[in-house]
Amino acid sequence: MLKEAYAEQIAKIFAKYPDKRSAIMPLLYLAQEHYGYVSPEGINEVAELCEVDPTQVKSIAGFYTMYRETPKGKYWLQVCTDLPCALVGAEQFYHDLLEYLGIQEGGTTPDGLFTVEHVMCLAACDRAPMLQCNFRYVENLDMEKMKALIEQWRAEAKAEMPASGD
Repeated sequence: MLKEAYAEQIAKIFAKYPDKRSAIMPLLYLAQEHYGYVSPEGINEVAELCEVDPTQVKSIAGFYTMYRETPKGKYWLQVCTDLPCALVGAEQFYHDLLEYLGIQEGGTTPDGLFTVEHVMCLAACDRAPMLQCNFRYVENLDMEKMKALIEQWRAEAKAEMPASGD
């Protein structure tokens, strides 16, 4: 439960807001961090903490794209394919990325590491093709750079895994 796992962070969040309801969004980030996405359990816990109905929390989580309402890969790649980015190759880059990872639009790789989605406007048109990985921008991409990043992230994920037999 969030209360136990993040007691100190929750207290700090509530200290910033005079009205508990105002803490819904930062608490949703905690729920997402804890569960890997904004799960039904997380929605109920945030609602309980903020003393509001769960439908109010769900409506906020559903409105904002930064909240994942379904499980995603460890690396959530959101490629901007809006017109200005598409004009400099973002649309082709997006399709090449899907092909390289062997997944469909919105899909997750079998190893659970990468989920790829297209989004509209990440406000970095002058640095396209670009994407947002777990809310951090990666700009001025081409497939060579992207492949190197994917292999780097795969190596980092492998290094984080406990050795077999542990």
